[in-house]
Amino acid sequence: MASSTRVQPERVRILRGGEIAPGPVLYWLRREQRVHDNWALLYAQDLALAGGRPLGVVFCLVPSFLGAARRHFEFMLAGLHSVGDELAALQIGFFCLRGDPAREIPALAASCHAGCLVTDFNPLRISRQWEQAVCARVEIPVHLVDAHNVVPVWLASDKQEYAARTLRPKLRRQLPRFLSDLPAVRRHAYPWLQDVARPDWPLLARRLRAPVAGGALAWCRSGEAAARAALAHFLDERLAAYATARNDPTTAGQSDLSPYLHFGQLAPQRAAYAAAQRAGAAGGADPAAAAAVAAGRDAFLEELIVRRELSDNFCHYNHDYDRYEGLPAWGRRTLEDHLDDPRTHLYDLAAFEAAATHDSLWNAAQTELAVRGKLHGYLRMYWAKKILEWTRDPAEGLSIAIALNDRYSLDGRDPNGYAGCAWSIGGLHDRPWTERPVFGKIRFMNLAGCRRKFRVDRYIERVQRWTQEDSR
Repeated sequence: MASSTRVQPERVRILRGGEIAPGPVLYWLRREQRVHDNWALLYAQDLALAGGRPLGVVFCLVPSFLGAARRHFEFMLAGLHSVGDELAALQIGFFCLRGDPAREIPALAASCHAGCLVTDFNPLRISRQWEQAVCARVEIPVHLVDAHNVVPVWLASDKQEYAARTLRPKLRRQLPRFLSDLPAVRRHAYPWLQDVARPDWPLLARRLRAPVAGGALAWCRSGEAAARAALAHFLDERLAAYATARNDPTTAGQSDLSPYLHFGQLAPQRAAYAAAQRAGAAGGADPAAAAAVAAGRDAFLEELIVRRELSDNFCHYNHDYDRYEGLPAWGRRTLEDHLDDPRTHLYDLAAFEAAATHDSLWNAAQTELAVRGKLHGYLRMYWAKKILEWTRDPAEGLSIAIALNDRYSLDGRDPNGYAGCAWSIGGLHDRPWTERPVFGKIRFMNLAGCRRKFRVDRYIERVQRWTQEDSR
């Protein structure tokens, strides 16, 4: 394997072997849509610097992707625009192609006489298919870098983990080696000399084939700078209360970082390292305040590292991650034992999408998802479990939950979303509970439980205000 002075070799997998040929190094940017704190870009730059080569970065825009709506593409393109500008300032070439990556990436590699292709890890099925197709059409080495997980997914575990409690100790053993600060990308010493046409961003947006679904995303700006600002705001204003406030949908207790993590505009490792450093710095403060910050840090790192990397583990090792067949055997068995149970209500995809159920809390949750492109984590569990309860069978329920999440949520089309739907509907990463109609032994949630947890009426009123503001 080629050496990298800044990137641990365990982060790298060789998809297509061979000696690096003369010519520039090309980084096929996919999941990690940022310049800074990007292990894949750092690895590609190290390869290029070691051989005295130019470095180029390419993103391939597919006109449609897993049900994503126009607002998702627009958010992504805005972030990529800033990526292109920053790379140009670093003397790194940037290409934004449009079409099938299986054709466009090999064609670019051939036209610029690339000596090596580097890309970033994504466990989704379509990404693996693209990798295989590209490897079959190029004649140069292809290296894969896990720049998303703090502990590389293949090092954390060599199998699908049963639950967070089985993955957590494996991650904790590895974290001292991997949870560190990240080095800076350098101004590249060997500039990209070939002419590179600057992307026509308005034209790329006009050519999208994505459907319009949901309102404008006024609450969340796109790009690395916005992501860093959101992280700073969370650490300054919310970390100390995160351990308790994050579970109440009526408070601003969540980090609101999931869009930036999903689109790769913020490195999970940067967020984790910054939270750990902030908690350490609070040691000299008031003991009660320091304890609150430490509790917030622990809760945040549990979500950011353990739970998020568990979802990558699920999608990496279970190729049916978005299908009923991918649910755990005990979950499918108990659901199938209750297939003939009467359903008090039945709705189809259109009714769910229109938020036209009998349940005002569920309707408010679906409305929040459509209006803001984000749904509070506790409510997303309730939202998905009611879809299970109000559909004819669990396979249909899982399909509807995934379709709506992918269509409306900014962080849809993501391992977190697939794992979350599978947890809510099929018991993934959970255990059997008291047996009930329809649910079998799948964990149950209902409106009464939500009322004990938070002020449901206040939440519904807040969503109504958002809807009114969005319609103005």
